Amino acid sequence: MLEISVRHAFAGFTLDADFKAPPGLTVLFGRSGSGKTTIVNTVAGLLTPDAGRISAGELTLLDTETGVRLKPHHRRLGYIFQEGRLFPHLTVRQNLAYGAWFAPRDAPREEMSRVVGMLGIGDLLDRRPGALSGGEKQRVAIGRALLSAPRLILADEPLAALDEERKAEILPYFERLRDEVNVPILYVSHSASEVARLATTVVALRDGRVAAMGPPGEVLGDVGAMGARGAASVLTARVTRHHPDGLSELAAVAGPLWLPRVAAREGATIRVRIAAQDVILSRARPEGLSALNTLVGTVAEIRPGRGPGTMVTLDLGGDRLSARITRRSADAMGLVPGQTCHAIIKTVAVAPEDVGRASQGTAE
Repeated sequence: MLEISVRHAFAGFTLDADFKAPPGLTVLFGRSGSGKTTIVNTVAGLLTPDAGRISAGELTLLDTETGVRLKPHHRRLGYIFQEGRLFPHLTVRQNLAYGAWFAPRDAPREEMSRVVGMLGIGDLLDRRPGALSGGEKQRVAIGRALLSAPRLILADEPLAALDEERKAEILPYFERLRDEVNVPILYVSHSASEVARLATTVVALRDGRVAAMGPPGEVLGDVGAMGARGAASVLTARVTRHHPDGLSELAAVAGPLWLPRVAAREGATIRVRIAAQDVILSRARPEGLSALNTLVGTVAEIRPGRGPGTMVTLDLGGDRLSARITRRSADAMGLVPGQTCHAIIKTVAVAPEDVGRASQGTAE
């Protein structure tokens, strides 16, 4: 358990955040300037706040009240930056060995061969960073951080400097890191798609304060934390079949779900992010539509916004699905909690980056 309570004043901005991050991958989510990187730098020891306490398990990293301030190299943290920041004069093998060189002798260590295999960098070991793509550099940076035997991994928007193709290449490796390595991860992002795919816990920040905290499906559907246009749902589904026409058939708790071919084997359990503005509601089961996806649920909550919009949340029998519709539509449909309702989702509305493998905590 990572416990963070920090307060620090900058010119025109004050960070005042207090939260506990359970084991797994915790995403600090929010717009630029919300305080995400400041928190990470405080955990890393690169910034000493005006007041605060930070502990990782039984180890206190910082306590301004008692005067505890562990130096950065004593905190045993692996830091993954936006750029790989590899040593250009060293080969990949030597960069990885540099991380292992800092690992305490009595600390639990990852085997070099296992890390190399997990990250798929075996054919890169004799190259230097100048001969690597952006995605390859980030995979090596992940390996170097992991081989330092960290008690915690910090990742500060590690995909921000990559194009969409490289991001798609790296995301599966962070999923593996989340599921296969017993090291807590504090991950900074302003991408809702990354949150939906990677997070086990989300801490949403706004203006230096915690606006919401919880599982990704709960926080991403929180209009107060995400804003009406950013609200979304995270559904869990099992891949049942890949069809010849390029579509994948999934089994969700509320019915079948059809998506453009997903990069997962048949039988795998995945997460799917669905934006609230891409969901249409119907009281009766629709017929004759081009949309392939119709999920049946019960109206759980209706939250009118300040403008003409209303957020309707359906209980799908385990998952929850949010739909952003107009207040006029909600009134015309006579929606009230407890009603059966059908949610229509266009197959092509779900982008590839909104689909990722479910964490190990998700039942299969």
